[in-house]
Amino acid sequence: MASVTLENLSKQFATGTFAVRGLQLQIADGEFLCLVGPSGCGKSTVLNLIAGLEQPTSGTVRIGGADVTDLDPRARDVAMVFQSYALYPHLDVRGNLAFPLKVARVERAQLQRRVEQTAALLGIEGLLDRKPSELSGGQRQRVALGRALVRRPAAYLFDEPLSNLDANLRTQMRGELKKLHETMGGTFIYVTHDQAEAMTLSDRVALMNAGQLEQLGTARELYHQPVSLFAARFFGAPTLNVCPPAVLGLPADASAVVGLRPEHLELSDHGPLQGRVYLVEPMGAEAWVTVELGQHRLVARCDGSVALKVGATAALRFDPAHLRWFDAATGKARG
Repeated sequence: MASVTLENLSKQFATGTFAVRGLQLQIADGEFLCLVGPSGCGKSTVLNLIAGLEQPTSGTVRIGGADVTDLDPRARDVAMVFQSYALYPHLDVRGNLAFPLKVARVERAQLQRRVEQTAALLGIEGLLDRKPSELSGGQRQRVALGRALVRRPAAYLFDEPLSNLDANLRTQMRGELKKLHETMGGTFIYVTHDQAEAMTLSDRVALMNAGQLEQLGTARELYHQPVSLFAARFFGAPTLNVCPPAVLGLPADASAVVGLRPEHLELSDHGPLQGRVYLVEPMGAEAWVTVELGQHRLVARCDGSVALKVGATAALRFDPAHLRWFDAATGKARG
Protein backbone atom coordinates (compact mmCIF):
# COMPACT_ATOMS: atom_id res chain seq x y z
CA MET A 1 0.00 0.00 0.00
CA ALA A 2 1.04 3.60 -0.51
CA SER A 3 -0.26 7.14 -0.54
CA VAL A 4 -0.80 8.88 -3.89
CA THR A 5 -0.19 12.61 -4.23
CA LEU A 6 -0.96 14.80 -7.23
CA GLU A 7 0.77 18.18 -7.16
CA ASN A 8 -0.50 20.92 -9.48
CA LEU A 9 -1.19 18.30 -12.14
CA SER A 10 -2.29 19.43 -15.59
CA LYS A 11 -2.89 17.73 -18.93
CA GLN A 12 -3.37 19.80 -22.07
CA PHE A 13 -4.00 18.17 -25.43
CA ALA A 14 -2.57 19.33 -28.77
CA THR A 15 -5.88 21.06 -29.53
CA GLY A 16 -5.27 23.37 -26.58
CA THR A 17 -8.02 21.77 -24.46
CA PHE A 18 -7.21 21.11 -20.81
CA ALA A 19 -8.44 17.69 -19.63
CA VAL A 20 -6.98 18.35 -16.17
CA ARG A 21 -5.92 21.73 -14.81
CA GLY A 22 -3.88 22.39 -11.66
CA LEU A 23 -5.14 19.37 -9.71
CA GLN A 24 -4.02 19.14 -6.07
CA LEU A 25 -5.04 15.87 -4.43
CA GLN A 26 -3.68 13.78 -1.55
CA ILE A 27 -4.93 10.18 -1.32
CA ALA A 28 -4.01 8.51 1.95
CA ASP A 29 -2.40 5.11 2.32
CA GLY A 30 -5.23 2.55 2.46
CA GLU A 31 -7.95 5.01 1.43
CA PHE A 32 -10.82 4.26 -0.95
CA LEU A 33 -11.22 7.42 -3.02
CA CYS A 34 -13.76 7.83 -5.82
CA LEU A 35 -13.14 10.24 -8.68
CA VAL A 36 -16.58 11.18 -9.91
CA GLY A 37 -18.13 13.61 -12.34
CA PRO A 38 -19.95 13.86 -15.66
CA SER A 39 -18.50 12.59 -18.94
CA GLY A 40 -15.57 14.69 -20.10
CA CYS A 41 -14.73 16.10 -16.66
CA GLY A 42 -11.21 14.61 -16.68
CA LYS A 43 -11.56 11.80 -14.14
CA SER A 44 -10.30 8.99 -16.41
CA THR A 45 -7.41 11.20 -17.55
CA VAL A 46 -6.39 11.61 -13.91
CA LEU A 47 -6.35 7.83 -13.50
CA ASN A 48 -4.25 7.45 -16.66
CA LEU A 49 -1.80 10.07 -15.38
CA ILE A 50 -1.40 8.15 -12.11
CA ALA A 51 -0.88 4.90 -14.02
CA GLY A 52 1.59 6.46 -16.45
CA LEU A 53 -0.55 5.73 -19.48
CA GLU A 54 -0.48 9.46 -20.21
CA GLN A 55 2.15 12.07 -19.38
CA PRO A 56 1.18 15.34 -17.70
CA THR A 57 1.80 18.69 -19.32
CA SER A 58 2.96 19.91 -15.91
CA GLY A 59 2.86 18.84 -12.28
CA THR A 60 4.01 15.85 -10.26
CA VAL A 61 2.69 12.38 -9.44
CA ARG A 62 3.97 10.79 -6.24
CA ILE A 63 3.31 7.23 -5.08
CA GLY A 64 4.47 6.36 -1.59
CA GLY A 65 6.27 9.72 -1.48
CA ALA A 66 8.42 8.93 -4.52
CA ASP A 67 8.22 11.05 -7.68
CA VAL A 68 7.03 8.69 -10.44
CA THR A 69 6.06 11.36 -12.98
CA ASP A 70 8.66 10.24 -15.52
CA LEU A 71 8.54 6.50 -14.78
CA ASP A 72 7.07 3.93 -17.17
CA PRO A 73 3.77 2.30 -16.09
CA ARG A 74 5.54 -0.97 -15.18
CA ALA A 75 7.82 0.85 -12.76
CA ARG A 76 5.00 2.53 -10.81
CA ASP A 77 3.76 -0.54 -8.93
CA VAL A 78 0.07 0.04 -9.65
CA ALA A 79 -2.59 -2.35 -10.97
CA MET A 80 -5.47 -1.21 -13.15
CA VAL A 81 -8.93 -2.65 -13.76
CA PHE A 82 -10.67 -1.36 -16.88
CA GLN A 83 -14.28 -1.05 -18.01
CA SER A 84 -13.68 -3.96 -20.41
CA TYR A 85 -12.57 -7.20 -18.77
CA ALA A 86 -9.46 -7.45 -21.04
CA LEU A 87 -8.93 -11.14 -20.21
CA TYR A 88 -6.70 -13.36 -22.33
CA PRO A 89 -9.17 -15.63 -24.17
CA HIS A 90 -6.65 -18.44 -24.74
CA LEU A 91 -5.83 -18.71 -21.02
CA ASP A 92 -8.04 -20.26 -18.36
CA VAL A 93 -8.84 -18.35 -15.15
CA ARG A 94 -5.75 -19.73 -13.44
CA GLY A 95 -3.59 -18.56 -16.32
CA ASN A 96 -5.16 -15.10 -16.36
CA LEU A 97 -4.59 -14.68 -12.64
CA ALA A 98 -1.03 -15.98 -12.85
CA PHE A 99 0.00 -13.89 -15.86
CA PRO A 100 1.12 -10.69 -14.05
CA LEU A 101 3.06 -12.79 -11.53
CA LYS A 102 4.85 -14.64 -14.32
CA VAL A 103 5.81 -11.31 -15.89
CA ALA A 104 7.16 -10.24 -12.49
CA ARG A 105 9.11 -13.56 -12.28
CA VAL A 106 7.47 -14.59 -9.00
CA GLU A 107 8.72 -17.98 -7.76
CA ARG A 108 6.40 -20.83 -8.80
CA ALA A 109 5.27 -21.98 -5.35
CA GLN A 110 4.51 -18.41 -4.26
CA LEU A 111 2.72 -17.79 -7.56
CA GLN A 112 0.41 -20.77 -7.08
CA ARG A 113 -0.27 -19.79 -3.47
CA ARG A 114 -1.19 -16.21 -4.38
CA VAL A 115 -3.42 -17.32 -7.27
CA GLU A 116 -5.31 -19.71 -4.99
CA GLN A 117 -5.60 -17.13 -2.19
CA THR A 118 -6.93 -14.50 -4.60
CA ALA A 119 -9.39 -16.92 -6.17
CA ALA A 120 -10.70 -17.87 -2.72
CA LEU A 121 -11.00 -14.19 -1.74
CA LEU A 122 -13.17 -13.54 -4.81
CA GLY A 123 -15.13 -16.78 -4.61
CA ILE A 124 -13.91 -18.06 -7.99
CA GLU A 125 -11.81 -21.00 -6.82
CA GLY A 126 -14.18 -23.37 -8.62
CA LEU A 127 -13.63 -21.58 -11.94
CA LEU A 128 -9.84 -21.82 -12.23
CA ASP A 129 -9.91 -24.29 -15.13
CA ARG A 130 -12.50 -22.40 -17.22
CA LYS A 131 -11.80 -20.14 -20.18
CA PRO A 132 -13.26 -16.59 -20.21
CA SER A 133 -15.80 -17.64 -22.86
CA GLU A 134 -17.28 -20.06 -20.31
CA LEU A 135 -17.85 -17.36 -17.68
CA SER A 136 -20.72 -14.97 -16.99
CA GLY A 137 -20.16 -11.21 -17.00
CA GLY A 138 -19.92 -11.10 -13.21
CA GLN A 139 -17.42 -13.97 -13.15
CA ARG A 140 -15.28 -12.29 -15.80
CA GLN A 141 -15.23 -9.10 -13.77
CA ARG A 142 -14.10 -11.03 -10.71
CA VAL A 143 -11.24 -12.51 -12.72
CA ALA A 144 -10.29 -9.03 -13.96
CA LEU A 145 -10.30 -7.83 -10.34
CA GLY A 146 -8.29 -10.86 -9.29
CA ARG A 147 -5.61 -10.20 -11.89
CA ALA A 148 -5.07 -6.79 -10.27
CA LEU A 149 -5.34 -8.01 -6.67
CA VAL A 150 -2.92 -10.92 -7.10
CA ARG A 151 -0.08 -8.46 -7.76
CA ARG A 152 -0.44 -6.74 -4.38
CA PRO A 153 0.66 -3.37 -5.78
CA ALA A 154 1.13 -0.04 -4.05
CA ALA A 155 -2.24 1.20 -5.40
CA TYR A 156 -5.24 -0.20 -7.26
CA LEU A 157 -6.79 1.88 -10.06
CA PHE A 158 -10.35 1.19 -11.26
CA ASP A 159 -11.78 2.79 -14.41
CA GLU A 160 -15.58 2.28 -14.27
CA PRO A 161 -15.16 -1.50 -13.80
CA LEU A 162 -18.86 -2.23 -13.22
CA SER A 163 -20.41 -0.21 -16.04
CA ASN A 164 -20.87 -3.24 -18.33
CA LEU A 165 -22.87 -5.20 -15.75
CA ASP A 166 -26.64 -5.22 -15.38
CA ALA A 167 -28.20 -3.26 -12.51
CA ASN A 168 -28.63 -6.15 -10.05
CA LEU A 169 -25.14 -7.52 -10.63
CA ARG A 170 -23.70 -4.05 -10.36
CA THR A 171 -25.24 -3.61 -6.92
CA GLN A 172 -23.92 -7.01 -5.83
CA MET A 173 -20.41 -6.33 -7.12
CA ARG A 174 -20.44 -2.91 -5.49
CA GLY A 175 -20.97 -4.53 -2.11
CA GLU A 176 -18.28 -7.09 -2.78
CA LEU A 177 -15.78 -4.39 -3.75
CA LYS A 178 -16.44 -2.53 -0.52
CA LYS A 179 -15.95 -5.69 1.54
CA LEU A 180 -12.83 -6.48 -0.47
CA HIS A 181 -11.31 -3.14 0.43
CA GLU A 182 -12.18 -3.63 4.09
CA THR A 183 -10.51 -7.06 4.00
CA MET A 184 -7.38 -6.04 2.09
CA GLY A 185 -6.91 -2.45 3.23
CA GLY A 186 -5.29 -1.36 -0.05
CA THR A 187 -5.23 2.09 -1.61
CA PHE A 188 -8.16 2.12 -4.07
CA ILE A 189 -8.71 4.93 -6.60
CA TYR A 190 -11.99 4.39 -8.39
CA VAL A 191 -13.39 6.34 -11.36
CA THR A 192 -17.14 6.43 -11.94
CA HIS A 193 -19.86 8.70 -13.28
CA ASP A 194 -22.39 6.91 -11.04
CA GLN A 195 -23.19 8.93 -7.91
CA ALA A 196 -24.50 5.83 -6.09
CA GLU A 197 -21.20 4.02 -6.58
CA ALA A 198 -19.24 7.02 -5.42
CA MET A 199 -21.35 7.54 -2.30
CA THR A 200 -21.56 3.90 -1.21
CA LEU A 201 -18.00 2.77 -1.93
CA SER A 202 -15.72 5.60 -0.92
CA ASP A 203 -14.04 6.91 2.18
CA ARG A 204 -13.90 10.24 0.33
CA VAL A 205 -15.23 11.54 -2.97
CA ALA A 206 -13.36 13.85 -5.35
CA LEU A 207 -15.94 15.57 -7.57
CA MET A 208 -14.47 16.91 -10.81
CA ASN A 209 -15.86 19.60 -13.08
CA ALA A 210 -14.24 20.58 -16.39
CA GLY A 211 -10.82 19.27 -15.42
CA GLN A 212 -10.75 20.80 -11.96
CA LEU A 213 -11.56 19.60 -8.47
CA GLU A 214 -14.98 20.96 -7.55
CA GLN A 215 -15.20 19.46 -4.05
CA LEU A 216 -13.41 16.87 -1.94
CA GLY A 217 -14.95 15.23 1.11
CA THR A 218 -17.01 12.37 2.44
CA ALA A 219 -20.23 11.43 0.68
CA ARG A 220 -22.16 12.96 3.58
CA GLU A 221 -20.26 16.24 3.26
CA LEU A 222 -20.85 16.51 -0.48
CA TYR A 223 -24.54 15.73 -0.11
CA HIS A 224 -25.32 17.93 2.88
CA GLN A 225 -22.68 20.65 2.51
CA PRO A 226 -22.15 21.20 -1.24
CA VAL A 227 -19.81 24.07 -2.07
CA SER A 228 -21.61 24.89 -5.31
CA LEU A 229 -24.78 24.41 -7.27
CA PHE A 230 -22.88 21.99 -9.52
CA ALA A 231 -21.97 19.79 -6.55
CA ALA A 232 -25.46 19.99 -5.06
CA ARG A 233 -27.13 18.98 -8.32
CA PHE A 234 -24.74 16.12 -9.05
CA PHE A 235 -25.68 14.11 -5.96
CA GLY A 236 -29.16 12.95 -5.08
CA ALA A 237 -32.06 11.31 -6.93
CA PRO A 238 -34.28 13.04 -7.77
CA THR A 239 -31.92 15.96 -8.22
CA LEU A 240 -31.96 19.12 -6.11
CA ASN A 241 -34.88 21.53 -6.59
CA VAL A 242 -33.53 24.94 -7.61
CA CYS A 243 -35.59 28.11 -7.97
CA PRO A 244 -35.66 31.84 -7.14
CA PRO A 245 -36.46 32.51 -3.46
CA ALA A 246 -39.81 34.14 -4.31
CA VAL A 247 -41.16 30.81 -5.67
CA LEU A 248 -40.99 29.43 -2.12
CA GLY A 249 -42.59 32.52 -0.63
CA LEU A 250 -39.28 34.03 0.46
CA PRO A 251 -38.21 37.66 -0.06
CA ALA A 252 -37.22 38.26 -3.68
CA ASP A 253 -33.45 38.35 -4.24
CA ALA A 254 -32.22 38.46 -7.83
CA SER A 255 -28.65 37.71 -6.72
CA ALA A 256 -29.54 34.32 -5.22
CA VAL A 257 -31.21 31.00 -5.94
CA VAL A 258 -32.30 28.45 -3.36
CA GLY A 259 -31.95 24.68 -3.38
CA LEU A 260 -34.14 22.17 -1.58
CA ARG A 261 -33.77 18.38 -1.60
CA PRO A 262 -36.91 16.51 -2.72
CA GLU A 263 -37.03 14.65 0.62
CA HIS A 264 -37.34 18.02 2.38
CA LEU A 265 -40.39 19.09 0.38
CA GLU A 266 -43.57 17.62 1.85
CA LEU A 267 -47.13 17.24 0.62
CA SER A 268 -49.49 18.77 3.16
CA ASP A 269 -53.22 19.52 3.31
CA HIS A 270 -52.43 22.97 4.65
CA GLY A 271 -49.05 23.73 3.08
CA PRO A 272 -48.33 27.37 2.18
CA LEU A 273 -47.39 26.52 -1.43
CA GLN A 274 -50.19 25.63 -3.83
CA GLY A 275 -49.55 24.07 -7.24
CA ARG A 276 -50.73 21.62 -9.85
CA VAL A 277 -49.51 18.03 -10.00
CA TYR A 278 -47.52 17.71 -13.22
CA LEU A 279 -46.17 14.15 -12.83
CA VAL A 280 -46.38 11.21 -10.42
CA GLU A 281 -43.61 8.59 -10.61
CA PRO A 282 -44.25 5.48 -8.47
CA MET A 283 -40.91 4.01 -7.34
CA GLY A 284 -42.15 1.21 -5.07
CA ALA A 285 -41.57 2.23 -1.45
CA GLU A 286 -41.66 5.89 -2.48
CA ALA A 287 -43.10 8.14 -5.17
CA TRP A 288 -41.71 11.23 -6.86
CA VAL A 289 -44.35 13.91 -7.28
CA THR A 290 -43.61 16.90 -9.52
CA VAL A 291 -45.66 19.99 -8.73
CA GLU A 292 -45.88 23.11 -10.91
CA LEU A 293 -45.60 26.43 -9.11
CA GLY A 294 -46.06 28.99 -11.85
CA GLN A 295 -43.26 28.45 -14.35
CA HIS A 296 -41.23 26.30 -11.96
CA ARG A 297 -41.50 22.58 -11.23
CA LEU A 298 -40.49 21.14 -7.87
CA VAL A 299 -40.16 17.45 -7.02
CA ALA A 300 -41.23 16.02 -3.66
CA ARG A 301 -40.05 12.56 -2.61
CA CYS A 302 -43.08 11.02 -0.90
CA ASP A 303 -44.31 7.78 0.58
CA GLY A 304 -45.18 5.22 -2.09
CA SER A 305 -48.79 5.09 -0.93
CA VAL A 306 -49.49 8.66 -2.06
CA ALA A 307 -52.67 8.88 -4.16
CA LEU A 308 -52.51 11.90 -6.42
CA LYS A 309 -53.59 12.36 -10.01
CA VAL A 310 -51.95 14.53 -12.65
CA GLY A 311 -53.75 17.87 -12.78
CA ALA A 312 -54.85 17.75 -9.14
CA THR A 313 -54.07 20.60 -6.76
CA ALA A 314 -51.29 19.88 -4.27
CA ALA A 315 -50.12 21.81 -1.23
CA LEU A 316 -46.47 21.78 -0.20
CA ARG A 317 -44.52 22.79 2.86
CA PHE A 318 -40.85 22.78 3.88
CA ASP A 319 -38.59 23.55 6.80
CA PRO A 320 -36.46 26.64 6.00
CA ALA A 321 -33.58 25.03 7.90
CA HIS A 322 -33.10 22.66 4.96
CA LEU A 323 -32.73 25.42 2.37
CA ARG A 324 -29.41 25.88 0.59
CA TRP A 325 -28.55 29.30 -0.81
CA PHE A 326 -26.37 29.84 -3.87
CA ASP A 327 -25.08 32.87 -5.72
CA ALA A 328 -27.11 33.20 -8.92
CA ALA A 329 -24.12 34.39 -10.97
CA THR A 330 -21.33 32.08 -9.79
CA GLY A 331 -23.25 29.08 -8.43
CA LYS A 332 -21.13 29.15 -5.26
CA ALA A 333 -22.76 28.23 -1.96
CA ARG A 334 -23.59 31.00 0.49
CA GLY A 335 -23.15 30.59 4.20
